[in-house]
Amino acid sequence: MRLTPVIAELGSLFGNAGHQLYLVGGSVRDALLDRLGDDLDFTTSARPDETERLLRKFTHSVWDIGKAFGTIGGQKRVDGVEFKIEITTFRADSYEPESRKPTVEFGDTIDGDLRRRDFTVNAMAIDVVTPTPKLVDPYGGLDDLADHLLRTPAPPEVSFSDDPLRMMRACRFTSQLMFAPTPDVRAAMTNMAARIEIVSAERVQVELTKLLLSDHPTPGLALMVATGLADYILPELPALRLERDEHNHHKDIYEHTLTVLERSVEFEKQRGHQPDLVGRLAALLHDIGKPATKRIEAGGKVSFHHHDVVGAKLAKRRLKALKYSNDVVDAVVQLVDQHLRFHGYGEAGWTDSAVRRYVRDAGDELERLHILTRSDCTTRNPRKAETLRRAYDELEFRIDELRAQEELDAIRPDLDGTQIMTALGIKPGPDVGRAYKWLLERRMEDGPLGETAATEALKAWWAGQTS
Repeated sequence: MRLTPVIAELGSLFGNAGHQLYLVGGSVRDALLDRLGDDLDFTTSARPDETERLLRKFTHSVWDIGKAFGTIGGQKRVDGVEFKIEITTFRADSYEPESRKPTVEFGDTIDGDLRRRDFTVNAMAIDVVTPTPKLVDPYGGLDDLADHLLRTPAPPEVSFSDDPLRMMRACRFTSQLMFAPTPDVRAAMTNMAARIEIVSAERVQVELTKLLLSDHPTPGLALMVATGLADYILPELPALRLERDEHNHHKDIYEHTLTVLERSVEFEKQRGHQPDLVGRLAALLHDIGKPATKRIEAGGKVSFHHHDVVGAKLAKRRLKALKYSNDVVDAVVQLVDQHLRFHGYGEAGWTDSAVRRYVRDAGDELERLHILTRSDCTTRNPRKAETLRRAYDELEFRIDELRAQEELDAIRPDLDGTQIMTALGIKPGPDVGRAYKWLLERRMEDGPLGETAATEALKAWWAGQTS
């Protein structure tokens, strides 16, 4: 286990002032896994005012935004690394039965502080005041770390009652760390799932986002569904578990959705992208319109007509409820709405006009739409899968080909509003808009015309409108 010299320096500072200081939580877990980063969490016997005074001796970059909760933060650059430091007074958080906010009580012992933490793997500490750093592990976190288990220091019912968000953290750690909750933790999550409703949407959203941005988001989502947490956070996901018909006329939409998300993660990596929240939310929500649009057609075949449109509306409502930003909401809604667009062109082939419309409609979300559409092709029929892959390869090739010839990313008519008014001898008004739309359609169908040809075509069209 290797610790940065920054930690020893802080330990000496607090020790010389007569205070205890411990590296705690995820920082200890990561240090034991030999992947300690530049975010360092500490707990101390010092009260917040004293912590702030000492930390200002260590660095000029100090903030007290969390002081009401006992936390003082700071930042210090050492050997080219910018360390973010948070030091919190020993404490015990708890929720009143119907409160969304924790009450804060400062404590006096490290064992008491560790008992209030979420899981034993995060309830270890390293005494950094002693000459040789010493591991403090009163609840068996080291063994659970080795066994990849999520267990609570206190009884899980007490832990989840104190802070229900810990149930979401269990789901997040299931994905991030590939750990499994113990049976008693899983049972408590199931029995207490409804208590997540007292937690603010903003805090829930942070945990959901971290889960989705992990390398393996599907195990955590599956745990959310299995324990009933998703019924309160993302009810559209468990709703995808439609009853299978006896003839298997439609595939398991829930399992398909998780597969699409997994494939989306893979395509992100293959195409050189960082983890993308918008793309992963779109993968997760792309089929949520199916339960509401399910119909049994003649012969028993199941259909989901217009589930893209319905799904886009449902996605907007859910993401707004989770307090995602307008930019995230708008981008996800657009992708859900357009995720079937490719299949509308597949059999007829890709004309230049079709390619232009696809690119224009996708706009800034084109690359994400590429990933979502490819991820959505989950058929187990090898021949069909290969046909779909080749068809989308062709589409991307055609886009690149046309982009080299035209300004596909900024498709607009050959004439602007001023040129339209000059050519037709008209003043600003609805007619200019009509003419602009007509020219845009010509641009989509025929490609760039040039100013002269576009003007002649516009005049001929206008003559037909006014005759």
